[in-house]
Amino acid sequence: MLAPGAGGDPDHHTLVAIERALAPTPVRRVEYPHRSGGRRGPPPRAERLIPFIEEQAAAMCAEEAIDPSSLALGGRSMGGRVCSLAVAEGLPAAGLVLLSYPLHPPRRPENLRVAHFDRLTVPCLFVSGDRDPFGTPEEFAVHTAAIPGPVDHTWIPGGGHDTRPADDALVVEAVVAALRGRPEGQR
Repeated sequence: MLAPGAGGDPDHHTLVAIERALAPTPVRRVEYPHRSGGRRGPPPRAERLIPFIEEQAAAMCAEEAIDPSSLALGGRSMGGRVCSLAVAEGLPAAGLVLLSYPLHPPRRPENLRVAHFDRLTVPCLFVSGDRDPFGTPEEFAVHTAAIPGPVDHTWIPGGGHDTRPADDALVVEAVVAALRGRPEGQR
């Protein structure tokens, strides 16, 4: 199950590319309630979206006859963050796919979004640009060390926060490998 970033939608090119690459495995790209029907506006705080992610995961598992503990969750930016918060609070998952995870707001590295990392016991794949203003590779190395579950990082050379369509092949390769059982990568 994949969730978009705060201002994005489920048709983001990277999320679509992941779904196509994983076929025939069921993939659900969800749309936040605050964005449905083409609405615009600021998203609610990430913590307020946890019940929505829990509902969507339960619905997908019921409709596709999936054991909740075998469902991988994630998404882009805030979507991945909300999924990681839900898993830290106990939502069953096989792993997390965190694309462009917003470690902190740009130019505010003191405002970290990592307090829940020590409760993530599932495998976590982080895929980010190596020039993402929301977190550098060095910052990720420091903060993801708190995650007790297996952690893998894939860096998009020269990439920023939003992935370009040209980056989709690298992102898809990392996600497919992680979900299909590639041995754990480096921290």
